[in-house]
Amino acid sequence: MMFEYRYAGNTAVSNGPNSTGMSFVPDASRSEPVAFHGALSNGIAFREAISALHDVVVSDLRYKPKDREEYKTWLAQQERSDLLAVLATGAGIREEARAVQRELDALNRTIAGKMGPFYAARRKYYDYLYRRDMNAWYVLDPVITVHPDQIFFECFSVDESTYGCMAASYDEFADVGAFQCGTTNVDYSAALYDEFQKIRTYKTTTFEVDPAGFEVQTTGEESHREVKIDLPDTWVRGFLQVSSAMTLPATTLKLHPLDVYNFCRFLRRNRESKGPRSMKYKLVPGQPIRVEFEPFGHEVVCSRSPYLGSEAQEIRVWGRRRLHILERLIPVAKSFTVHLLGKGMPSFYVADLGSMSFTLGLSGWTANDWSKAGNFDLMAPRAEVDGLTRDRVFAGLKETWFSTPEALATKMGLDRATVLGAMGIWTQCGRAIYDLHKGVYRIRELSKDPLPMDKLRFANEREESATRFLQQRHVQLTEQRLAADGKLHLGGRVRDGRQHTTTVVIDDDERIRKATCTCSFFFQNKLMKGPCEHILATRMMSNAQIQSMRGQRA
Repeated sequence: MMFEYRYAGNTAVSNGPNSTGMSFVPDASRSEPVAFHGALSNGIAFREAISALHDVVVSDLRYKPKDREEYKTWLAQQERSDLLAVLATGAGIREEARAVQRELDALNRTIAGKMGPFYAARRKYYDYLYRRDMNAWYVLDPVITVHPDQIFFECFSVDESTYGCMAASYDEFADVGAFQCGTTNVDYSAALYDEFQKIRTYKTTTFEVDPAGFEVQTTGEESHREVKIDLPDTWVRGFLQVSSAMTLPATTLKLHPLDVYNFCRFLRRNRESKGPRSMKYKLVPGQPIRVEFEPFGHEVVCSRSPYLGSEAQEIRVWGRRRLHILERLIPVAKSFTVHLLGKGMPSFYVADLGSMSFTLGLSGWTANDWSKAGNFDLMAPRAEVDGLTRDRVFAGLKETWFSTPEALATKMGLDRATVLGAMGIWTQCGRAIYDLHKGVYRIRELSKDPLPMDKLRFANEREESATRFLQQRHVQLTEQRLAADGKLHLGGRVRDGRQHTTTVVIDDDERIRKATCTCSFFFQNKLMKGPCEHILATRMMSNAQIQSMRGQRA
């Protein structure tokens, strides 16, 4: 998927003895200009947060095989030396050794002739990227959004397993000038990271999204820098899945910064050689939160952080070394709020920095990235919403740029389930995002052009299969009961070659809380990779019946 940007210059940070000026150059090809100007009141917190955002951008914890080319070169030289030593030991075997040496030399020349140019070109290319153009390793420039109450950056890691969002409310700025709401990409070069480290408390730090970037003149076409990035569909789909995962029910707990420090300290001092490589949260109501690091069996007791939930439980999460991204935030954070979606499911860590916040979203584990572990949109609200109502909800949200579902439902005269269903659709289209820190939906246009949802909607064929089951009348509801706590309990049978039995529990926010199925996909993955097609078909059948009953009453 091709993304095209046009920058009227380069983002720059100017550092002087008494002031630091940050001027971000936005994407000039966006139809709606975005502008902001303000002076930071807490430059240190901003420095640490944007540095942590940089750590997310360059994060790539996938397995990388060692480059053994130098070793192979040394080994070839060593073999020749050993052979020469053999030649010197006796005349009897000298001729035989020379024959072997001639054979080896011929073989090496053949290999060098065929593979040598490839190895040389690959080495030259990697050296060029690492030493001259580190920006080529950054998949996408960060997305910046200006809202009436705050400005926030978003980014996604190279390995597609980590999401970062840094938000700064206007209380963070001592002087906010005129601003224009909207979303754009900003030019973020590798050299900026070094410049950010020069921010100090004794300097006045100004922050600017330069509106001059949008003054496009015919005579100045040559001053614009065109950037084209071909992103894999999995990267874009993963970015969209993060927002859907944020809306799912989660176990929430609050940690003291020293607790996060103890996590990172233990991980720095210990390196596992075998599995399981997990963190097990042990939660007992009223008791300090306890976290066991496996396979060491070491337990960190968070004595400053009691668990305030009502139900005792244990939740295991993987991919824990990505928590090192939070290390820079520990000295400036007031607390960390952790949202755990379940065993092997994604987790979110929200750092409270006062008038700023930093959200770190982690997939189930590093190799199981957001695209592979995705389909969390299938567990999000799935109410059927017609196109007119969907557009009305989006227009109503854009009037204020952010809103809670309840306020938006009251404003539009719609029920909450319809609003949640519409916002689920806009979230998956990349045009809205759920703010986990403040609990509101926000307008956020991920790209200037509509995303090709026919390519991004399905990471696999599960939802397509569920739709086919309904069309072929292979789905039967055996239970549809509304419990006293407001949860909808469903039971069903789905015929797919053989008959599968399903159960689904949907909460009052139209989200899947629990589900079971007798199929092999659910047996192997539970809900860690999203619901199976049979669970989806059961839910879709229930939605269809509810919509039909509403239509009859109308």
